Amino acid sequence: MYMSRKPAAAKSVMFAVSYEDGRTAYLVIENHGKSGNDHLVSTIARERQEQGVLPPGTITGIKRVR
Repeated sequence: MYMSRKPAAAKSVMFAVSYEDGRTAYLVIENHGKSGNDHLVSTIARERQEQGVLPPGTITGIKRVR
């Protein structure tokens, strides 16, 4: 009997990035993995700031939202 499997969906994770002046930006990371890897997001957020993807400013917090 032939049973088809659904292809694994790419897992994207959204993070809310809070700034010192009260602004909030959102960062989506594709294929992030488990919540145990969330400590890596601060490094990724700084890299995205340098690339111009995230606005400049002092980041005060990062929280997983989806």
